[in-house]
Amino acid sequence: MLSLLSLLALLSVASALPFPFNLISWNLQNPFLRHNFNIDPPKDEIGWTDPRVRGGQFVDFTTPRYGEPLNVIVSNLSDPFVLTEEGFRWYYKSIGFSEECFGLHYGHVHKADLGDGDGRKSEHILARQHYFPHWGTCWESLIGGNHFRAWKQNGTEADTSAWFLGVSKEQDSTKHHMIVPDGYNIGRDLLVQSAMAGSSWGGISWRTEVEWREGLLEPGFKGINHAIAQDGRIAILTVHHV
Repeated sequence: MLSLLSLLALLSVASALPFPFNLISWNLQNPFLRHNFNIDPPKDEIGWTDPRVRGGQFVDFTTPRYGEPLNVIVSNLSDPFVLTEEGFRWYYKSIGFSEECFGLHYGHVHKADLGDGDGRKSEHILARQHYFPHWGTCWESLIGGNHFRAWKQNGTEADTSAWFLGVSKEQDSTKHHMIVPDGYNIGRDLLVQSAMAGSSWGGISWRTEVEWREGLLEPGFKGINHAIAQDGRIAILTVHHV
């Protein structure tokens, strides 16, 4: 009886404490998700199509059961050159990314369903943080850093040409490139920060606008690879040639 009374007293105190100690209102399965969080129903969007409209999702398929969040979208309201593979490569080089070390792919190939009629398709691009001009991404492969996978929404049912990115910060090669704690949020925010600062590469300069969206991706770690929670925010980028 005494232990039961002690437990009830503890819960009473905990419920009165502010975040993050409010254990009653806080969802322990999804640390970023309170019980009153609502996912927005799919609807028509400007500049890209919500993958959920045709059965897709904002989480890729790293394994049959788990995936990583698609947390950045480059809208088709961007400069048309950025919507091409060549133009997008020029753009991501301008914000500090480049192709993999010596063009060799390390790691698992992810798939994503963008709801464009192509079903689950393999990543179009894998880019890593480019630390310095020569062999910069080889250094990222060794010591870790920011990286992203990108898919183009260009299927027969939703040919928007928008780019969907899964961005995250990873650990070094000795830890098999595991995502760092809070790495999905950190990686996304670092990419957006670089984009918003203005950038240039190959004689072309870019200006980027961002719109932050919530309600498209459930916060927390349910279904997320490595059980690393993410906050559910997605950055919608519109890139302009200056």
